[in-house]
Amino acid sequence: MSSSLLSPARRGSGFRPSWLAPKVLRTEVLAGLVVGLALIPEAISFSIIAGVDPAVGLFAAFTMAVVISVVGGRPAMISAATGAVALVIAPLNREHGFGYLIACVILGGVFQIVLGALGVAKLMRFVPRSVMVGFVNALAILIFLGQVPEMSDVPWAVYPLVVGGLVLMVFFPRITKAVPAPLVSIVILTAITVAAGIAVPTVGDKGELPSSLPVPGLPDVPFTLDTLTTIAPYALAMALVGLMESLMTAKLVDEITDTHSSKTRESIGQGIANIVTGFLGGMGGCAMIGQTMINVKVSGARTRLSTFLAGVFLMVLCIVFGPLVSQIPMAALVAVMVMVCFATFDWHSIAPGTLRRLPWGETTVMVITVICVVATSNLAIGVVVGSITAMVIFARRVARLADVTSVTDPDGGRVVYSVFGELFFASSNDLVGRFDYTCDPEEVVIDLTAARIWDASSVATLDAVTTKYEQRGKRVEIVGLDEPSADLHGALSGRLAAGG
Repeated sequence: MSSSLLSPARRGSGFRPSWLAPKVLRTEVLAGLVVGLALIPEAISFSIIAGVDPAVGLFAAFTMAVVISVVGGRPAMISAATGAVALVIAPLNREHGFGYLIACVILGGVFQIVLGALGVAKLMRFVPRSVMVGFVNALAILIFLGQVPEMSDVPWAVYPLVVGGLVLMVFFPRITKAVPAPLVSIVILTAITVAAGIAVPTVGDKGELPSSLPVPGLPDVPFTLDTLTTIAPYALAMALVGLMESLMTAKLVDEITDTHSSKTRESIGQGIANIVTGFLGGMGGCAMIGQTMINVKVSGARTRLSTFLAGVFLMVLCIVFGPLVSQIPMAALVAVMVMVCFATFDWHSIAPGTLRRLPWGETTVMVITVICVVATSNLAIGVVVGSITAMVIFARRVARLADVTSVTDPDGGRVVYSVFGELFFASSNDLVGRFDYTCDPEEVVIDLTAARIWDASSVATLDAVTTKYEQRGKRVEIVGLDEPSADLHGALSGRLAAGG
C-alpha cells in the first residue's frame, strides 16, 4: 500500500498505521461499504451507455478502485467506471466491437502515464477559482439530473421512500455519527420494501450482477498498425477526459480536506489503473466525483483504505450477497445522491451578498462553466471553456492598466514618454496611437521603467513606434528596461517585420 495509507503513528514503543486507530478504521470501513453500494447501479448504468454487459462496468469499478488505492495520489478519492469515459468509448465499441474497446482502455492508460510523466498535471494551476466553483455547481446539477429518470414513470411509493431517505440522512447524524447516515438509510428503506412487499424499482432491475471475479486476458484484436490507428484517437480522448475529471476532483478534495496531493502521481496512477482494468476486461474509468463526495464529505473518509474497501465491498456484494443487494430499492440510492447534490453545491456562490461583491467577470466565468457542463454533460468541456473565458477577461482587465504620459522639456528639444503597466498582445496594440509623431521634437525618449515587456507583440509595437518617428527624421531612445524585458527586446527588435 502507499505511504499515506500506511502512514505510521507511534503507539508506545512501536509503530502502527494511523488508519488502524479504531475510530478512523470504523469510518473508513463504513464509508467504503456505502460507496461500494452506491457504485453498483452507477457502474451498471455506465455499462449501458458504453453498450457492454453490466459485468464489464462492475469489473471496472472494482479494479479501478483497488488499483488506484495503491498507486494513486489523492487519498479517499474514488475512481471507477464513469459516464464521461463511457461516452467517449461507446462509438468504438458500437462500430468495431468489444475487443477494440478493451484495447482502447489499455492504450488510454498508457497515454495517461505519458501525459502524467510529461507534467500535464501542472496545467491545473491555470484553472481559476471561478471555474472550480462553476465545476462544483455543475457537478451537483448533473448528479441531480441523473436521478430524475429514476423518479419518472415509477410507482407512487418511490416518492415517499426518497423523502424518507432524505429525512433519515438529515436527522440521523443528530443521534450518532458513528454509522454513516447513508448506510442507515439504505438498510432501513430496503428492510421496509422487502418486509412490506412494496413493488418499486430495485438494483436488480438495472442488470445481472457478476457471480465471479474478472479473469485477465489480452484484447481480442489483431495487433496491427491499422488497429492502433483505429483506437488511438479514442484512447487519447479517453485519457484527456479521464485526467481532466480526476485532477479536478483531486483539487476539489484537496480544498475540502485542507490537504495537498500529488497531481502527477494521480495522473500516472489513473493510467496504471486503466491498464490493469483493460487486461481484466473492464471498460476503464476515472475519478467519480459523486461517489468521492459520498466518501469524503458525507461519510468523512480520509485515507485510501476507504477507496480500496469500496472496490472490495462492491465485488463481495455482487458475488456473495448478489440476491440481497438486488433487492435494494433504487429510491434509497437516489436519496443518497440527492443529498450529495445539496452537500456539493456551493450555495454561498449564488448568495445575493456574494454576487454583489464579486467582480462581474468572476460570476460570468462561473455561469459559463455551469452552462457548458450542463449542456454537454461533459465536465472537461466546461472546465476548458471556463478557463479560456477567464483568461480572456483577465487579459482585457490587465490591458486597461497600461498607460502612457508625456513630458516635454522646457526648451522644447526633447519629449519623454513614460509607459506604465504590463505590455503584451492585448495592451500593446493601442500603444502606437499614444504618440504625437508629427508635432514631437527631434529627440524622443520612451521610458519603460514602470512597464514590462512580455511578448513579441509588444516588441513589434515598439519597433513600429520607432519606425514612425525615424520616417520623420526623429531619433528615439528606449530606456528603463528591466533585465527580462531588455533581453526579449534585444533578441527580437528589428527581426519581426516581414523578411526581417
